[in-house]
Amino acid sequence: MSPAFGAMEVEHYSKGVLLEPFVHQVGGHSCVLRFNDKTICKPLIQREHQFYETLPTEMRKFTPQYEGVVSVSFEEDEDGNLCLIAYPLSGDHDNLENLDNADCEPKSKLLRWTNKKTMLLENEKVSKEWVRQHRKEEKMKSHKLEEEFEWLKKSEVLYYTVEKKGNVSSQFKHHNPWSMKCHQQQLQRMKENAKHRNQYKFILLENLTSRYEVPCVLDLKMGTRQHGDDASEEKKANQIRKCQQSTSAVIGVRVCGMQVYQAGTGQLMFMNKYHGRKLSVQGFKEALYQFFHNGKYLRRELFESVIKKLAELKSVLEKQESYRFYSSSLLIIYDGKERQEVAVDSDPEDLEDLSEESSDESAGAYAYKPTASTVDVRMIDFAHTTCKYYGEDSVVHEGQDTGYVFGLQNLIDIIKEIRDESSE
Repeated sequence: MSPAFGAMEVEHYSKGVLLEPFVHQVGGHSCVLRFNDKTICKPLIQREHQFYETLPTEMRKFTPQYEGVVSVSFEEDEDGNLCLIAYPLSGDHDNLENLDNADCEPKSKLLRWTNKKTMLLENEKVSKEWVRQHRKEEKMKSHKLEEEFEWLKKSEVLYYTVEKKGNVSSQFKHHNPWSMKCHQQQLQRMKENAKHRNQYKFILLENLTSRYEVPCVLDLKMGTRQHGDDASEEKKANQIRKCQQSTSAVIGVRVCGMQVYQAGTGQLMFMNKYHGRKLSVQGFKEALYQFFHNGKYLRRELFESVIKKLAELKSVLEKQESYRFYSSSLLIIYDGKERQEVAVDSDPEDLEDLSEESSDESAGAYAYKPTASTVDVRMIDFAHTTCKYYGEDSVVHEGQDTGYVFGLQNLIDIIKEIRDESSE
């Protein structure tokens, strides 16, 4: 897309940000949208919003950074394309302009809020006809992909061969079925309610995948119980059944979603929650092994960092009085990009140069001499979290969330088993 076309689009949405699907969403039913490279947004649920605003200090390193609230509306452009547009809440305009948008591209997808429309018109000679033609072409491409999306959404485990030309991470956009499913469902819900409501509040959160070139993401549903205290009898029975029929009841954790880049075959692998529910304990262990395997070799250098962070999180949660994290998830994220191979007997200066060129420590894993890579472990999804400090809750729990802690301990034990068995 040319900079001029971007300018026309920015002028059209001069005070709003056009949201798009967050392509690294692998689980959950709530739609997650991309605000910019470092920020995502999702529908505001009061209980989750309260959690982020009252979050204990010691838990902050294990949750996404909370960045505020925006107003999102459902709109159609002049060609009938459906859009979700984020606007600042009344009185919050100045604060939201201070969000880090420095990395935004000059495209319609990534826009800054501004009142200075005149500065946005970089080239007023661009005809509206050209803009309409461009949109028409994009719409045709979109329709062409719809049939493919329908097939993708029905696949519980999907392998997609990545084109060797171009950026691997950019290809997630067109082939992550779960992300597209959630986005389409959100658009449909808002469209159905458009006559009655067209303004929704969304919360802004840190994009945990932004530091990785090719994010490998594992979404784990934690705990032996998933229903909240306010669940209806039908919902409660449904959630209990899901736990009993999956690994949740046995080990306190189940796979909710996964995406892995397999460098050996040049494929992206996606696994959804429906497959995760069917796994036995052995199947769960095999799924974990698959998550840490890049198609060439097991990423053993990741194990110690993951185990250390999980143990630290377990220690923190054991000290949280009254919290219950029903139906929340735990994300494990690492970079699946290819590592530059460096032999053990390489010149130390070469290793030093390679290290300096790396954007972060995650680029420092070598084929013959692996070093620690960056792995992130974060808790997400707190729509059903409860605590005694939430004054309106009728049920007050005492002590730690034993179901969640139980799941963490079993997760640690299984990863240790994979580590030990792989080194034999």
